[in-house]
Amino acid sequence: MTDSTPTPPPLPSQPAAQAAAAPTGAPAAAEVDDTGVPRLLGDVDDIGRGFLSALFDISFTTFITRRLASAFYVVGLIAIAIGFIATFFGGIIGGIRSLWWNPGGGIALIVSTVIIVPILAFIAVVVLRFVIESVVALIAIAENTERTAQNTGSAPNTGSAVTANTAGTPGTSTAHAPETGTAREA
Repeated sequence: MTDSTPTPPPLPSQPAAQAAAAPTGAPAAAEVDDTGVPRLLGDVDDIGRGFLSALFDISFTTFITRRLASAFYVVGLIAIAIGFIATFFGGIIGGIRSLWWNPGGGIALIVSTVIIVPILAFIAVVVLRFVIESVVALIAIAENTERTAQNTGSAPNTGSAVTANTAGTPGTSTAHAPETGTAREA
């Protein structure tokens, strides 16, 4: 029987902290954390930028939605609570009033109010939370995409496939093809 365990990859030539601290033309790093990943300076860590300047940022380079998400959630919860209280007590009072002229309808209104209004309030809280989390996740994706684009530089997308019509044709670029040493010269 042969040993089928794969050999581990070779170790890097330098530690992660040294590689992260080396200047590469990328944005400046404030410090390197314990994983070796530099922490970026700029809009991401721009704590001093005020809320009002971010609010009136006409170019929309700064997102304020993540800062306001908890405030929107609290306001939404208060609105749902006010709606719940008004509908719940309105249904109970309406049911009690209708007991005098329609006892069956009054009882049905009271019972349905006690059962349906809390369920609808709970569903409203779940939907509110879902919408706010979706918006915050969308903003986080946009911020992370912007950071990734800044870290990768401005290299144009050259594509990864070579079409059959241009492969080896004079004047076409094959820079993305691996060097094999057998390339034809035109």
